[in-house]
Amino acid sequence: MTDHLDIALWGVLPYVAATFLVTGTVWRHRYDRFGLTTRSSQLHEHRLLSVGGPLFHYGILLVACGHVIGLLVPESLTEQVYVHEWLYHANALGVGGVAGLATLTGLAILLYRRLRVPAVRAATSRSDRAVYPLLTAVLLAGLTATATTLRPHPYDYRRGVSVWFRSLFTLDPNVPAMAHAPLVYQVHALLATALFALWPFSRLVHAFAAPVGYLVRPYVVYRSRGTHPVTEAHGTGPYPARHTTPGQVGRPRRR
Repeated sequence: MTDHLDIALWGVLPYVAATFLVTGTVWRHRYDRFGLTTRSSQLHEHRLLSVGGPLFHYGILLVACGHVIGLLVPESLTEQVYVHEWLYHANALGVGGVAGLATLTGLAILLYRRLRVPAVRAATSRSDRAVYPLLTAVLLAGLTATATTLRPHPYDYRRGVSVWFRSLFTLDPNVPAMAHAPLVYQVHALLATALFALWPFSRLVHAFAAPVGYLVRPYVVYRSRGTHPVTEAHGTGPYPARHTTPGQVGRPRRR
């Protein structure tokens, strides 16, 4: 019975969640493209948002980067670049702990704002009411797992959880690697799996619609009114005469 449960949790459930994540995101992009937004409520309240927003977003970005490195980069690779294991874990504890606390603090401020401001509270959807407690539980479980590394003989997740996570991409999940992990890591993984399954159906989906393309968009050249020599020479038209050279080009700006 236990073996079948382990296979269902660590060999089947991750693929079910990934299916919901991919198909749900594609569906939202196709049928609700204008809904891929945070539904900004900045007009209703700004003071708490200006504090909680950066804390949460920058914090969760660091947390995501830490998970990518910890789960996808094998121990043998860090040893080849002369990053000793004690240094790796010290960095994960320090940077990861601070990033997790910043994310949790920012989320707490944003949730307090959402409950305190009536207009913001009224704009909260049912899916968001389900995702917020789940996201909080994921962060708390992750911080608890990080804190366990302070014990004298901590669990080395790089030889267990990371091995299981990488095996999912080869379609040959290493179920025992995750089944033998401590309970806090299992709870954290299950909560994260549920979060990714609900991700496309909440405001978290706006992470896939970040305006990254704006950084590489070409400049737009704005021409001055000097391109209309008749208007400029006689002072006719809706604008007063200006002493400009025909064809003068203004400073380029982004769109």
